[in-house]
Amino acid sequence: RDTDRSRGLGDVYKRQPFPFTCNSPTFDHINLFKTNSNIIFMERSLFKFALLGVMFLISHSSFSQITERERPAEWKQLVKGARFMDRFLPMKGNVLSSDTWGADCVLPRYVDNGIEDGIWSYWGGNIRKGEDGKYHLFVCGWLECSPKGHMEWPNSYVFHTVSDNLTGPFKPVRIIGKGHNPEMFRAKDGRYVVYVIDGRYVSDDLNGKWEYGKFDFNARDRRIIEGLSNLSFAQREDSSYVMVCRGGGIWVSRDGLSEYNQLTDKRVYPDVDGRFEDPVIWRDHIQYHLIVNDWLGRIAFYLRSKDGVNWVVDPGEAYMPGIAVHADGQAEDWFKYERLKVYQDKYGRAIQANFAVIDTLKNEDKPFDHHSSKNISIPLNPGLLLTILDEKPITSGTKTIRVKIQAEEGFNPQTDIDVNSLRFGASEEVNYGRGCQVLTTENAGKDLIVTFNGKGNGITKDEFAPKLIGKYKNGRMLYGYARLPYIDYIEPILSARAPVFTKSGKGLECTVEVQNFGQVSSKKALVEVGYKKEGKTIKVASGMVPALKPYEKTDLLLSAKDRFEEGKEYDLIVTLYSGKKVLSTFNLKKKVLE
Repeated sequence: RDTDRSRGLGDVYKRQPFPFTCNSPTFDHINLFKTNSNIIFMERSLFKFALLGVMFLISHSSFSQITERERPAEWKQLVKGARFMDRFLPMKGNVLSSDTWGADCVLPRYVDNGIEDGIWSYWGGNIRKGEDGKYHLFVCGWLECSPKGHMEWPNSYVFHTVSDNLTGPFKPVRIIGKGHNPEMFRAKDGRYVVYVIDGRYVSDDLNGKWEYGKFDFNARDRRIIEGLSNLSFAQREDSSYVMVCRGGGIWVSRDGLSEYNQLTDKRVYPDVDGRFEDPVIWRDHIQYHLIVNDWLGRIAFYLRSKDGVNWVVDPGEAYMPGIAVHADGQAEDWFKYERLKVYQDKYGRAIQANFAVIDTLKNEDKPFDHHSSKNISIPLNPGLLLTILDEKPITSGTKTIRVKIQAEEGFNPQTDIDVNSLRFGASEEVNYGRGCQVLTTENAGKDLIVTFNGKGNGITKDEFAPKLIGKYKNGRMLYGYARLPYIDYIEPILSARAPVFTKSGKGLECTVEVQNFGQVSSKKALVEVGYKKEGKTIKVASGMVPALKPYEKTDLLLSAKDRFEEGKEYDLIVTLYSGKKVLSTFNLKKKVLE
């Protein structure tokens, strides 16, 4: 296994007996488990009755895996299209069956949606379309009959699975190695990377050999919140990568495989009570998106960003139980939805969500029982393609706003939209049914140009992606985001490390490292170092930061005022300015003089 992490599973399952106890599988065991999942399900049912008496003697866990989170009162005023959750569409499948594992609440279900069988419990994973035209899902799993049941997950294997359809069914073609919570992306040099907790696999070819290794991380004097697990990655315009870790810290790598550097000193998640995990980040042609799950409260939150570093939180649930629904209204009522990943179209829009789901409490999923987990696919409403045609900045005094709605395959904006339902403006307005109303429309080729009354647009100097909400003529929700033509979406990102103080013959000196993690060169900036005392910031050093190329860094030697007591810890703050605009801040506790 150490020399060949990519050994194949083969093309078909063949029926085999059960001549061995089920522990951590060798590859021979894996081959032996190639069998029809329906037959295995019947065999598992026999074991279920045999073990029933014993199971009743086992005490149940005394701790809960859920709690109810109180929603903000204003969420009751949100309109359809305000929540990310409103974007989920009916599930797709061709084989609706009850002849499978699962609690009654998930039966019948589409057994050809995502990936499932009677052998493995699957978890996590994301999809990429290969040059072969097939869809490749990298997912993890463990033998359902493992003695620990679902709690065998730390011993997961990463499966390379393939389907002709985006929604599935996916079939395993090989195991590439050990690992949990995989996420696959393509590095700047074109190689494929499959991240797993505490490591990653790299290959030149989706169907080639995968080599195991580890990422390098540089916390840059910042605290790593909740460790480096459950990482998620988004490619920037220059093919560098921004990453978010489980604790909500933001990191950047120049190419996806080289060192990841932490930029933030606190989590970017909502400032609410929550047990956060499973962040997923992606970028489309408008902005960056991030969703994070409160696993205890079974509610997820949706955030947006212009640069992948500074985030705003949108109101409403991003997802929660109840989103897996068929076209006829029948629901697959999974107990938990975790490990969200998205599949993106050519514009970067999320058009499908993939979840790890389980039909019961995790600690109640035992070996050879009627419970398990799988990966499911749920289509997403991708949103409309919008362009703001006005070049001047939009303010509260703007009279009219012209927006072009682009035609796409299967969508004619000139005939399909209920024009009077449209509202446009800042998300804070349209999410609550407010915003600009339509004045006139005109056709432009196959597209539609809508002129809105500028009153009530709510767009401020901090806005970077105004929103449209409305309805199609068939009553379905529509939405979309647009860029503001006067905004720079790719800017320098200056970040400082912790100041280092030393005493010399010239007095107290302060050294500060500043680096530009942006994709464009920076202009000269000001750095100030101070500490907080009784609600005020006491400045002790300052200096000019020279213009820096992308990823370039400089060490500044500053003269500092000797206002520190030896051995005392101070709440230091390092602030970078462009004029009066704050570019970034770094807060830390440190003993200045030992």
